[in-house]
Amino acid sequence: MAFVTRQFVRSVSSSSTASAAAKKIVIKHVTVIGGGLMGAGIAQVAAATGHTVVLVDQTEDILAKSRRGIEESLRRMAKKKFAENPKAGAEFVEKTLGSISTSTDAAAVVHSTDLVVEAIVENLAVKNDLFKRLDKFAAEHTIFASNTSSLQITSIANATTRQDRFAGLHFFNPVPMMKLVEVIKIPMTSQKTFESLVDFSKALGKHPVSCKDTPGFIVNRLLVPYLMEAIRLHERASAGDASKEDIDVAMKLGAGYPMGPFELLDYVGLDTTKFIVDGWHELDVKDPMFQPSPALNKLVAEKKFGKKSGEGFYKYK
Repeated sequence: MAFVTRQFVRSVSSSSTASAAAKKIVIKHVTVIGGGLMGAGIAQVAAATGHTVVLVDQTEDILAKSRRGIEESLRRMAKKKFAENPKAGAEFVEKTLGSISTSTDAAAVVHSTDLVVEAIVENLAVKNDLFKRLDKFAAEHTIFASNTSSLQITSIANATTRQDRFAGLHFFNPVPMMKLVEVIKIPMTSQKTFESLVDFSKALGKHPVSCKDTPGFIVNRLLVPYLMEAIRLHERASAGDASKEDIDVAMKLGAGYPMGPFELLDYVGLDTTKFIVDGWHELDVKDPMFQPSPALNKLVAEKKFGKKSGEGFYKYK
């Protein structure tokens, strides 16, 4: 009887341990790598929803600029959200900023974080170097996620020993305003990791959608070919197809889009679009949707990237 009792106790204990191991991670501490527009936006929404955030970049100057941008964004948000109570708005800004610290040493801050979100340059080698290094310093439970919009998550995850705790977490610009987050589950991602990231996205006030590790995930896989086809339609204008101005008007009034494809291309950045298309073209040179565009290549070669450079398909003052 004692033997049976001991076996029962062991069985219950073992089941409890397995159950605990299967529990989702409640993400409270977040490290964001990259203080650019996307990284700063992710840091802002995480801090504004009660998370402790460390924002990491290469220099103190970059981080100071990121912090100023976050503060300006928060003040604009507070002005609208707390229009009837300016004092509460000021407290919200102060509290959110107080939840964000900065560092130039990623390896030194990831040891106690629940989640690392990478939002750096779209370069596979650079991302792999970063994650390979952080993998040695991060805690066992720490989840790694990339905010890449065009690279394969699997290729990034393979630089680490925690493929089961690795996924894509793709936010949209501007992060504080856009509700969507694509949660990309690679074949090695555990269900526990996936569900933890879904819960985290919801905690940020976002709407997560799930997708596999396909080029462009959901939004960009549909959006980029649409933008490229608009360019091709314009390239054929001499044959009587349509001008870029008419294409933009048609898609806004006929399809209900807030921006026409050429307006959106200039907003996103022509260099960014070219980078994505070129990468996809390398993966499948025969796919007609991923064929390069002479018009796009010409503008990028001339450093006409869109709004950020003052000229793209349109000119900006």
